[in-house]
Amino acid sequence: MASPKSRSRMSAARWMMVAALLIGLDQLSKLVIVNSYALGQQTVLTSWFNIVRVHNAGAAFSFLSDAGGWQRWFFVGLGVLAVAVLAFLMIRHAGQVLFSLAATLIISGAIGNTIDRLSYGYVVDFIDWHYAGWHWPAFNFADSFIMVGAGLFILDEIRRVRRG
Repeated sequence: MASPKSRSRMSAARWMMVAALLIGLDQLSKLVIVNSYALGQQTVLTSWFNIVRVHNAGAAFSFLSDAGGWQRWFFVGLGVLAVAVLAFLMIRHAGQVLFSLAATLIISGAIGNTIDRLSYGYVVDFIDWHYAGWHWPAFNFADSFIMVGAGLFILDEIRRVRRG
């Protein structure tokens, strides 16, 4: 019979396999966009949703996108640090499903966007939601993983506080 610590490691390994699949999905989607669309080219799919190729040298909502280049390495470092901390925490709490799912999603998103920054110098975005002429900033699957993961962390903490 496996010890609780070895069961936790096995569980963490499963979460890392999920992360690898999500990173693959993110990178495949971006590869399709890079190989199919010129910068700024778009496909209108509905009255509220487009696919468009956009490059983001900054962070969320293009924060620091015009900072002169140093931000690329800052965000690479931030991504590596976030992945290291979250991987450590996930290994320690691998049996906590909601916490581990949240960490896995954020790890996947951080790695996906860090790969872009290292490969291209910017993040490839392509999902464009809009309504009545107002466009939400374009994003990608990695960004979605990070946002959903953050929401799940909040939910996990609310549940933990209510139990305690």
